[in-house]
Amino acid sequence: MTDITRYIKVRMRLALAANLFLKTVPVLSIFPVLSSVPALAPVLVPGMARTSGNTLSRMAAPLLAAALLLIAVYQTAWAQIPAAPQSGPVALTGGTIHTVSGPVIENGTLVFDQGKIIAIGKDVAIPDDARVVPVEGKHIFPGLIDAWSQMGIYEIGAVPMTLDIVEQGRFNPNVRVEVAVNPESRHIGVARSAGVLTTVTTPGGGLIAGQSAALALDGWSWEDMTLRPGVSLIINWPSPSDRKAYEESVSELTQFFEDARAYHKARQAAESSRGKAAAQQEERERSRWRRSSTQAESQQTIPRHDFDSRFEAMAPYLSGSRPVTIHANEVRQIQDAASWARAQGLRPVIMGGRDAHRVSRQLHAMEIPVIITTVLASPVRSYEPYDIRYRLPVLLHDAGVTFAIAGSSSAAYANRLPWEAGAAAAFGLPLEEALRAVTRNPAIILGLDDQIGALETGMDATFVITDGHPLEYTTQILQVYIRGRKSDMNDVHRQLYDKYRRRLE
Repeated sequence: MTDITRYIKVRMRLALAANLFLKTVPVLSIFPVLSSVPALAPVLVPGMARTSGNTLSRMAAPLLAAALLLIAVYQTAWAQIPAAPQSGPVALTGGTIHTVSGPVIENGTLVFDQGKIIAIGKDVAIPDDARVVPVEGKHIFPGLIDAWSQMGIYEIGAVPMTLDIVEQGRFNPNVRVEVAVNPESRHIGVARSAGVLTTVTTPGGGLIAGQSAALALDGWSWEDMTLRPGVSLIINWPSPSDRKAYEESVSELTQFFEDARAYHKARQAAESSRGKAAAQQEERERSRWRRSSTQAESQQTIPRHDFDSRFEAMAPYLSGSRPVTIHANEVRQIQDAASWARAQGLRPVIMGGRDAHRVSRQLHAMEIPVIITTVLASPVRSYEPYDIRYRLPVLLHDAGVTFAIAGSSSAAYANRLPWEAGAAAAFGLPLEEALRAVTRNPAIILGLDDQIGALETGMDATFVITDGHPLEYTTQILQVYIRGRKSDMNDVHRQLYDKYRRRLE
């Protein structure tokens, strides 16, 4: 066996071992792991684990040390504990309540029970068994919504085993991203501490990447965290830089939608035929009609179409009951995607929208909303002003286009969402519109406005308590509630802050 082959096998075994540890480390102590290094070495690195006695080989030792160091760091950062379900009514009194969907309520009261808001206003009757929490001098806002995220499917960019974003193939509408979510992700607590309480986790890759899911950032499992599955179908509109490839991709996409419609039409026809046949048979039995076996054999019905999970997943999007989010940035991409989606009878949402201000009239006329990604970015063309990306939200606002602000999809940067919206406010977008762009608007665009995005009776008790406006850089998020649960405010950033602050004391 050559040294390079042996080295590759060592890397593979260490990667598998690290993956196993990363999945189980919350219930392990790092000390038994470290003490078991001599025992692990022969398993991970057979033939290379020892050169003499208990000494690891020069090649294996650094790799094994790196893997164990990663485990140790991960264990140190683990401190977030999902909150227990709400056990009784809670009343927050004396705070300033920013409903977003209505006027600001000064010195207001917010009462919630079983994860839902049951009363909100100034003169509110508080249940006798409610736990009263005074919040005088503080502000209550709806939890922020990150409408484009990889939360739960992205951990460390340089470690492929921690990424579960892209599936094989170009057409994967049946991919349900929520089942791949890792509820142990350290990014969850960091985003939550910044006021981001809901993410729309989105798969990537291919022409049709799959279906996004709305996640509440508190829970023990992906089932517990899933606020709503199948929020939107994700389409990555092809780049027009290569004309031939572009036309071929659009043609493939169109054909896939046509095939999906044909599939559902055939299934409906088959179901209808079988239903009529059953009704006729029941009537015949009721009337005691007698038919010969040859007559029965002569009746034909449409044969059942083979089951296709990809086409089955397309049903709510073909009917227009759920939105189709199309990732497009350039002018031609946006124009072609918008026209194509309307011709297909879909409910399109443009995601990205870097050049959306250049076609804002068309988007406004077609009533197509935009999810702006990455406000904090530089222009891509040398002749564009430096602040064109910062001013994109206000340009769409002035044009009457409905929009939301999402920022980068990276889970590691989800905590920057307030600053993305804050930058838009600094460059002309009214502050309240900037707040709507990360609360009410994404909820409306993606059909989540019956649960989140505002503070109203009957909606989820998902909100933040702050000492100022959440889009201001200096504002502190004092406490968050997610579906009535008082969430743990600890996270890896706060741990490191406390650690090194003590060093300076």
